[in-house]
Amino acid sequence: MGRIERAGRRLTWRANSNKVMKKIMFSLIACGALLRAGAEEAQWLTDLPKAQEKAKAENKLVMLDFTGSDWCGWCIKLNKEVFSQPKFKEYAEKNLVLVELDFPRTKHLAKHIKDQNETLAKQFNIEGYPTIIVLNSEGKKVGELGYEAGGPKPFISKLEDLKKKS
Repeated sequence: MGRIERAGRRLTWRANSNKVMKKIMFSLIACGALLRAGAEEAQWLTDLPKAQEKAKAENKLVMLDFTGSDWCGWCIKLNKEVFSQPKFKEYAEKNLVLVELDFPRTKHLAKHIKDQNETLAKQFNIEGYPTIIVLNSEGKKVGELGYEAGGPKPFISKLEDLKKKS
């Protein structure tokens, strides 16, 4: 009889353990989905010709962000206060093709990206970071921005002004 009881307990334990495992798996899947949804970032390209093709096809402006992403305090602040905010991401998705032209000190960039970034910095006469250059879908410069306090709203307002000029 003791043997049957032990077997019964094992069955009960296994049944409970299967329920627990199912709950854990469901929770992990749900957490993964939430993280994925929350982690969706605005899509930043690093290749200007591809960005211009996309802008032309989608009739959007191209926003070039000349940044020192791992050392420039104002660049980091702009990213935190504007670019990472849901309101900006939503605006960018509908209106912009984003291009990051990074000049990091510790992060490694592929040689062709580094060369492209340096060429574009010379072309647009970049003297400080962050510098935001806005191009129309044809590649013509329509404006230039920098850090602006106040979060996404005033930054988007400036972009809208530039959009009207394009």
